[in-house]
Amino acid sequence: MKRLSLTAWIFIGMAVGVAVGALAPGVARHLGPISTIFLRLIRTIIAPLIFGTLVYGIAGGGDLKRMGRIGLKAIVYFEIVTTFALFLGLAAVNLVRPGEGMKLAQTSAEAALPRARPTAAETIEHVFPTSIIDAMARGDVLEIVVFAFLFGAACAAVGAKAAPVVAFCESLAAIMFRYTAYVMYLAPFGVGAALAVTIGSQGFGVLFGLGKLVLTMYAALVLFVTLVLGAVIAVVRIPARKFYRAVREPFLIAFSTASSEAALPVALENMELFGVPKHIVAFVIPTGYSFNLDGSTLYLSLASVFVAQAAGVHMSFGQQLLMMLTLMLTSKGVAGVPRAALVILAATLSSFHLPMEGVAVLLGVDALMDMARTSVNVLGNCLASAVVARWEGGAGALTGKQAAPSLETT
Repeated sequence: MKRLSLTAWIFIGMAVGVAVGALAPGVARHLGPISTIFLRLIRTIIAPLIFGTLVYGIAGGGDLKRMGRIGLKAIVYFEIVTTFALFLGLAAVNLVRPGEGMKLAQTSAEAALPRARPTAAETIEHVFPTSIIDAMARGDVLEIVVFAFLFGAACAAVGAKAAPVVAFCESLAAIMFRYTAYVMYLAPFGVGAALAVTIGSQGFGVLFGLGKLVLTMYAALVLFVTLVLGAVIAVVRIPARKFYRAVREPFLIAFSTASSEAALPVALENMELFGVPKHIVAFVIPTGYSFNLDGSTLYLSLASVFVAQAAGVHMSFGQQLLMMLTLMLTSKGVAGVPRAALVILAATLSSFHLPMEGVAVLLGVDALMDMARTSVNVLGNCLASAVVARWEGGAGALTGKQAAPSLETT
């Protein structure tokens, strides 16, 4: 028999948690420490992972000037499209309000945190850290991100002298992703315990809210692909049928494995055959894996407000915009691995004093959502390479004139 995947074990843990919560609510209410341990381990990932990935992502490519025109065009495109994704997710969750009625409980420590609304000046001041060690100890993701961006830019400016530091950050990021994989082995227990506690305390109504969340996200992603990416294809004049044939295989690989990395080799090969020059493909798609995660950013905006709704925490439009700014920055450090978005979500919830229990509850249906958002990530990055090629004057390439030699030698 084939070994069960982690996703399968998470579904099993979810089913067991639902059963225990429904059949033995008295027992279920005492399983809280199991989910708490899992969430505490998730918290340990946040600071070193964000620091390592952002510093290496900024400085790892060498001198920023050498990235040149292609890098600037790619980054501008990434920011525009991911901003559309964030606000589409925000609009969907405020329209449907899937978290209403769930009433996620906060721990005593979370409930004790101050709720006073900061002024605009205080909010701006708070973005800049006085000590990176203090920011990491408090899990303040905005301060960590600002420090990491400045630190990474300084490393890129210093050049060769910073190579050991950049290599350390690359290694730190790789280690933290392996550490994340180890922590995720506990996910079936954390998910089962969280669902058992929630259902044992609140009944089956919580499952209805999760179902609404999944349907809302799938609908929002369909709208994003149709309206936003479809508009890009039309405006930039990308050959739609040929593009569909090129991205179909990497899209399906990403959907079935819930991993952008698994689809990367096929995406690189297919987009080169599609007609995008090799140097553009080699730069834009890997860079997009850190800076252009359309599906993940849409999910993060939707999931974070969902948790606030489920916890009964009212967030003004200004607070939601600040949360979107946080997600816009922190989502740049997400790598294309399964469930990496949960780490960023946990950081955001912690920064805005929302219950961390929401992460464990969302993990119960995360496998379903991860497949959709990951496949959209891959689709968005393939399109980004075609758009940059068109902007660079590669119109002839996208009609197949440069793809023929590769096809003949394949």
